[in-house]
Amino acid sequence: MKFNFSLFFIVVLFWGCSTTKSMTYNQAPKYNIIPYPAELLAQKGFFRVSKNVSMVIPDDNPELKANADYLNVFVKEKFGYTLKQSFYAKGTKLNASSLISFIKLKSIVQPEGYQLVISQDGVKIFFAEAKGQFYAIQTLLQLFQGETSYLPAVTIKDAPRYAYRGMHLDVARHFFSVSFIKKYIDYLAKYKYNNFHWHLTEDQGWRIEIKKYPKLQTVAAFRDETLVGHYSDQPHQFDGQKYGGYYTQDEIRDVVAYAKKRYINIIPEIEMPGHAQAAIAAYPELGCTEKAVKVATKWGVFEDVYCPNEQTFQFLEDVLTEVMDLFPSKYIHIGGDECPKKQWKESPFCQELMKKNQLKDEHELQSYFIQRMEKFINSKGRQIIGWDEILEGGLAPNATVMSWRGMKGGIDAAKQNHDVIMTPGSHCYFDHYQSTYSDEPLAIGGFTSLEKVYSFEPTPMMLSQKEARHIIGAQANVWTEYMKTPEKVEYMIFPRMMALAEVVWSPKGKRNFKNFVARLEPQLAQLKKEGANPANHLFDVKAKIFSGDGVKVELSTDAPSPTIRYTMSGDVNAASSVVNTKVAIENSGTLRAASFVNGQQVGHAVSIQFQMHKAAGKTIELINNPSPKYNSGGNNAIFNGVLGSDARYGDKEWLGWEGEDCAAIIDFGQATTCQSLKLRFFNGKGQWIYPPQSVDVFRSEDGRHFTKVKNFKVPDGRQRVITADFNFGIVTAKYLKIHIHRHGIIEAGRQGGGHEAWLFVDEIVVE
Repeated sequence: MKFNFSLFFIVVLFWGCSTTKSMTYNQAPKYNIIPYPAELLAQKGFFRVSKNVSMVIPDDNPELKANADYLNVFVKEKFGYTLKQSFYAKGTKLNASSLISFIKLKSIVQPEGYQLVISQDGVKIFFAEAKGQFYAIQTLLQLFQGETSYLPAVTIKDAPRYAYRGMHLDVARHFFSVSFIKKYIDYLAKYKYNNFHWHLTEDQGWRIEIKKYPKLQTVAAFRDETLVGHYSDQPHQFDGQKYGGYYTQDEIRDVVAYAKKRYINIIPEIEMPGHAQAAIAAYPELGCTEKAVKVATKWGVFEDVYCPNEQTFQFLEDVLTEVMDLFPSKYIHIGGDECPKKQWKESPFCQELMKKNQLKDEHELQSYFIQRMEKFINSKGRQIIGWDEILEGGLAPNATVMSWRGMKGGIDAAKQNHDVIMTPGSHCYFDHYQSTYSDEPLAIGGFTSLEKVYSFEPTPMMLSQKEARHIIGAQANVWTEYMKTPEKVEYMIFPRMMALAEVVWSPKGKRNFKNFVARLEPQLAQLKKEGANPANHLFDVKAKIFSGDGVKVELSTDAPSPTIRYTMSGDVNAASSVVNTKVAIENSGTLRAASFVNGQQVGHAVSIQFQMHKAAGKTIELINNPSPKYNSGGNNAIFNGVLGSDARYGDKEWLGWEGEDCAAIIDFGQATTCQSLKLRFFNGKGQWIYPPQSVDVFRSEDGRHFTKVKNFKVPDGRQRVITADFNFGIVTAKYLKIHIHRHGIIEAGRQGGGHEAWLFVDEIVVE
């Protein structure tokens, strides 16, 4: 009787620790997991993780114990206690009650795959390799219900869609401490990224200790001062303060070891042959002119590049030898982007080298440079990655390509049977603005919203099945010209890195933006509680402007919960509510709208000033469509009554053309009298954006036969936005055609010399 009573007491105790308390927990189960699993089947009930719960671990691998310790650190920080651990031998039958069991399962094919089963009795985690166990733990940590220790019952089968899931960080423009680099790595681990691309060298600073070349630390790692404000601001202003820093080799070893425990591979980038001014400042003999230069103090592309001579190659081989001793990554990134050829064209040595090696132009000389470095890196058992410019002049035999100038470079490389990491600026550059609000922190330009990132598809449809296998994944790039602090980096990566995490991990068919946003809201709240600084635009009012049949505005938020109120005058708190409709704009004025939850305003309000004119809301035809990169507002954006930002060309009101003129035909619908144009053109020569040369105005009665009314020359200047007012006299016409002639090829010696200038056009106001 005594034995039976004791047994009964033990059973009741464990039942009370798990089942009973789980059953009385009256919250609905939530599965706020990012990235979303390949398969998720909700179950009934909860399991409570208490101090009476134990973890059981296979005894054949210390990695598995280390991962269990990782889980225990979380439990200790969150709940104040640690879980007991025990080990079991192969073949042992486990009692699941009040256990978190780690179980090897050979039938799980993918190394990063796992299965997670949570019931009212316990947790079972199945995996084939330790990295699968680690990713299961990351999912488990996201499943805790708020501040409670309850886990919702669920069955999950999961594995990543892509083998390569990367985040980049530029530490050369602005330098970040080891502690923040580790924090950044923790962010990557949380959302199941497995590659950290560490951009270590640039024109503006060299950030890695190289023992053989001490001037890289004493000279190349520091610049005299730093540009203040945006590069497009004229004249340039500087802060007058010396800036810099570098990571010692011991610090790098420490970071590499830290990342390894989180199953993150670190890919170092040593830029070549361009973006080398800092190194040349330390060792002028590496350049073609051998003239003394300084570490760059502003952003952009610079003419001082490595000279492809034996001294340079020896330097780079020495540098890369030390780099490869520090980083076990099979990939070594050698840059290869934005290399000006001016000094090579002017160098007798380079021209003789080209002749000797039968290279027809400087692009082939760059290929020669890259291929030589690839042979050296391959000889060490490693492979190179380069930006898509390494395709120019012939691709190095074993190179992997990062396609950043759109998708074309990646498509071309895949067709040549090279592995590709997609990282196009249109979707994967997190230095772009993420909202169009005027108070958004300063960024380089562009506009890449959360929804746009989430819509990214890394594998182009035009590739064959065989070619598509070469798309091994995708990566987001974080260039830090305008990110001086860790808080700014966090603001720019969150929540966009969470969207990309789902793109590269979750099955394409399981992705749903509304569902993602619902899971994202509590994730952001948790990040804030942990001290991070995410941007939260989920409650911001978004305004989509339609033009063509008048001007209408559709108001919405990403989050489903708020109510939107709007007004054209007065207090938005007492304004009309929007219910699945569009607001018609008939007169000039300011539309104000805000979102409300429980009567309280949340997120950014929106304020749009409409300047209605004779062409606003009319039907138009654009003879050349804008670039898809800069057409987020649609073709009608230049006739919707709204002016674009004076500071940013990437908002929805500016349309951008590359290599084509802007030519628009306006259909007034009836004979209309007009006499003037007011046009605005963006002027950002550092971003290859130039005002046009001239504007032609034509009239027509039938939309087919046009008569020129007048030609106007467009003024140039140093201001960021060029405004042109043209009076062409009183004209009556049913159709008006505006032809804006682009600048054309950028002159040699300027940023982007030899390339087509971009043309950015704002609202075309017709009066």
